[in-house]
Amino acid sequence: MSVTERFLKYVRYDTQSDPASETFPSTPGQLSFARVLATEMKELGLQEVRIDEYGYLSAYLPSNADREAPAIGFIAHLDTSPDLSGKNVNAQLIREYTGNNIVLDKKDDIVLTLEDSPELSNYVGQDLIVTDGHTLLGADDKAGIAEILTAVEYLQDHPEIKHGKVCICFTPDEEIGRGTDHFDVRGFGARFAYTLDGGEIGGLEYENFNAAQVELVFKGRNTHPGYAKNKMVNSIAIANDFLNSLPKKEIPELTSGYDGFFHVVSIKGNVEETIMKILIRDFDRERFEWRKSTVENGVRDFSKKYGLNIELEITDQYYNMRERIEPVRFIVDIARQAMEEVKVKPRISPIRGGTDGANLSYMGLPTPNLFTGGHNSHSRYEYIPVPSMERAVDVIVKIIELCVKI
Repeated sequence: MSVTERFLKYVRYDTQSDPASETFPSTPGQLSFARVLATEMKELGLQEVRIDEYGYLSAYLPSNADREAPAIGFIAHLDTSPDLSGKNVNAQLIREYTGNNIVLDKKDDIVLTLEDSPELSNYVGQDLIVTDGHTLLGADDKAGIAEILTAVEYLQDHPEIKHGKVCICFTPDEEIGRGTDHFDVRGFGARFAYTLDGGEIGGLEYENFNAAQVELVFKGRNTHPGYAKNKMVNSIAIANDFLNSLPKKEIPELTSGYDGFFHVVSIKGNVEETIMKILIRDFDRERFEWRKSTVENGVRDFSKKYGLNIELEITDQYYNMRERIEPVRFIVDIARQAMEEVKVKPRISPIRGGTDGANLSYMGLPTPNLFTGGHNSHSRYEYIPVPSMERAVDVIVKIIELCVKI
C-alpha cells in the first residue's frame, strides 16, 4: 500500500484514549487497532511481532548489512486525542488544492479557512486529506504509523539498500501522558530512536519544556454573609489574589519561542475551599526551578498573610530532552542530513510542549522527534498534505540508510 492508502485505512479505527480510565491501554479501540497492525507487520516480514500486556506493539526488521551497524528505532502512538471524537472519521481527499477555503461540511457551514490556517497557501497544487468537520482526522499519530510501515515495505522491496536492525514500537495512551509508563527500553533493543509525532514538513525537534504540575488548595472560613465582617475568609478571593501575584506577562498567550510560563488551567471551589491547578513550563532548568520556588514562596507568604493553611503539591512531569540528546548530537545531525538528501528543508525548533521522546531520553533511549506533515492536531480542522507524508517516508528510509555507515 502507499502511505496514503495506509493512512486512510488507519483513520477509520477509533483509538481515542481516555484520561478517566484506569485500564492500560485506556480504551479497547487501541488494542483492536494494534491487532490489525500486528497482522500487517507480519505480512511485511517483520520479526517478533508482539503486543504486550499493556498494549505496546513491537517488532523489528532484521539487519541485511554486511557490517556491524547500530540498531535504531522508530516510534509512533496508537491513540488519538480525547479532545474531539475520533469515531467514524470521514476523511476527504482534496485533489490538487487550489488555494481557496475548504468546505468540510456545507450543510453545517464548517469551513477550513485560509484566515485561520494561513499555512494552507504553502500547499497549493498538492493533494490534501481533511475531515468532514465533525471529528478529528487522526494524523496525530496515524500518519506516523503509516509512514513507518510504508518505509519498512520500501526497504523490503529494495534489498539493495543496506541497513542495520530497525526496531519499531507503537505505543498506547500518548495523548494522556502515559505513553512511556510501561515502555521496555531494554527489550526494545535500539541504541537510539526517533518518534514520528511532529507536525509540518521538515520538523526536527530535540528540545522540549521542563514541565511540572501544581495543585493548590486554599482554605477559607465561611459564615453567614450578613454577619461576616471580620469573620469570613473567602478562599475564592485568596485564590484570585494568588493568581494576580504571579508574573502577569509570563502566560501562554503572551509567550513564544524559548519563553516559559505559568498556566492556570482550572479553579474550582467555594468560600471554604478552592482548588487551583497550574502548569509550569520552561526550557531552562534554572528558570524552571525558579518558577517552582516562586509558587512555594507565594504559598508561604499567603499562608502568613491570611493566617490560613494553603496545601501545595508540585509534581515534575518531564524534562528537556536536550540534556540527554547533546552527548549524542550525531543522531540529530543524521536526521538533518537525511532531510537535506531527500530535498526536505530541516526546520529545527523547540517543542513548546512535551513528547514521549523526552521521557524515553531520560529512560536511556535518546529520541528526537520527526515531522509527520500534519496540521491543526486535535481539531476538526486537522489536515495533512499527501506529499508531506511521502517525504516523511523518504526521510525514514534515508536515516536508516545513513545509520549503517556509523
